Amino acid sequence: MAFESLTEKLQNTFKKLTGKGKLNEQNIKDAMREVRFSLLEADVNYKVVKDFIKRVTDRSIGSEILSSLNAGQQVIKIVNEELVELMGGANAKLTWSSSVPTIYMLCGLQGAGKTTMAAKLAGHLIKQGKKPMLVACDIYRPAAIKQLQVVGEKVGATVYEKGTQDPVITAKEAIKEARYWGNDVMIIDTAGRLHVDEQLMQELKNIKEAVRPQEIMLVIDAMTGQDAVNVASSFNGQLGIDGVIITKLDSDTRGGAALSVRAVTGKPIKFVGTGEKLNDIEAFHPDRMASRILGMGDVLTLIEKATQAVDLEEIEKLERAKSPADMTLEDFLDQMQQIKKMGPLQNILGMLPGAGKLKGVEIDDDALKKPEAIIRSMTPAERRRPSILNASRRKRIAMGAGVTVQDVNQLMRQFTQMQSMMKQMSGKRGRRAMRNMKLPF
Repeated sequence: MAFESLTEKLQNTFKKLTGKGKLNEQNIKDAMREVRFSLLEADVNYKVVKDFIKRVTDRSIGSEILSSLNAGQQVIKIVNEELVELMGGANAKLTWSSSVPTIYMLCGLQGAGKTTMAAKLAGHLIKQGKKPMLVACDIYRPAAIKQLQVVGEKVGATVYEKGTQDPVITAKEAIKEARYWGNDVMIIDTAGRLHVDEQLMQELKNIKEAVRPQEIMLVIDAMTGQDAVNVASSFNGQLGIDGVIITKLDSDTRGGAALSVRAVTGKPIKFVGTGEKLNDIEAFHPDRMASRILGMGDVLTLIEKATQAVDLEEIEKLERAKSPADMTLEDFLDQMQQIKKMGPLQNILGMLPGAGKLKGVEIDDDALKKPEAIIRSMTPAERRRPSILNASRRKRIAMGAGVTVQDVNQLMRQFTQMQSMMKQMSGKRGRRAMRNMKLPF
């Protein structure tokens, strides 16, 4: 989970502050020293850390919070505000061209995840009603064009390629094709190198001059740490970028690149990749990311994910149920499918307020497979009428699902508990029932 280590260290530091009641200058300086170490360990750029600590310290000591009874909370508020400002202040949305198609050019080093991110971005835009075309301009990496075709097909985007033809010519021809077929967006997947060199930059400059993209977005691997800042500075200095996309943020528990790139380059982070699936892409919101870093969760993004994943027809079907008794194991299975669509369970957990207190609790993405296998091993009649599940039926289901009878019994207890909770939802004890509810993983 991104920022897991940083979140833990910051929470421990702030816990000491909030436990002191009134604060003095030395308390704050001691706390800021710990925050400095935490940020440096998270791979945040040294100069960025130095400026950040100075701003927070000046605001904390220079205000009237030292005499306040909730001074600790005030310092946390200042840290939160400065984190938001450090990462850009507000969500930087894509800009659009006045002429069709709007062209976005992705660049970056080899292995950063440009090709996959191009498809993710296309899928993201398709959900917004756009009709993107992916353009294959990486003619050097083996199977790069084929990879773009595969991921493009999965998200439903058109892919334009001309083999090993000069990428500049391919990009120019793609504009005509996009206009002919009615594609209002063009996403160019360019070649990368293992390091920044003159040959790479010249090709990117030639493509930029030929097609004049609306935005050039640099794709950076979060796991490269401090080097991500150097790469961003180099690309921005030589090519001139308009925004940054950070990939593999879910794989790095430090996440320092996200805190450094904006401050060093002055360019906004527009998207982040949060998983391996093609729908694991999020618009970057500095305020939400700051909230995650401080362990306060990200409820807004969680709601957005739920809204995109939930099947409205399934909700209407449940709403038409006359009573909790109408809920079947088929409905239970549908609910698990909706949860899986929202992305990796560990990421969902990280968006919940107070998730930092669950340190050490790991949720495997395969956790839902066992209950799903159990329900799928039942007959349609058994799913609709769980009351008929006697001992022999449960034994047969366990064998079919490759689990034990105890696993089947546990799932049935959870299902019964859910029915009971739904009955109580309309009563005074509804919230208590929700708190005590155990998920099937």
